[in-house]
Amino acid sequence: MANRSNRVEVPSAKDAMDRFKTEVASELGVNLKAGYNGDLTSKEAGSIGGEMVRRMIKKQEENMQ
Repeated sequence: MANRSNRVEVPSAKDAMDRFKTEVASELGVNLKAGYNGDLTSKEAGSIGGEMVRRMIKKQEENMQ
């Protein structure tokens, strides 16, 4: 089984990723608050993560052209 964690590989990028996550959640209408967000549904949490990944892939593809 793969060892997975939610750690950021570049510690200095943690604040930027938190801002990005908050921005995406706001645009999707998900009430994300500082600290514990255990009251989010799996669908809400997944929509935030999925949209973050879509945007990061799009940005990388744009940089490759």
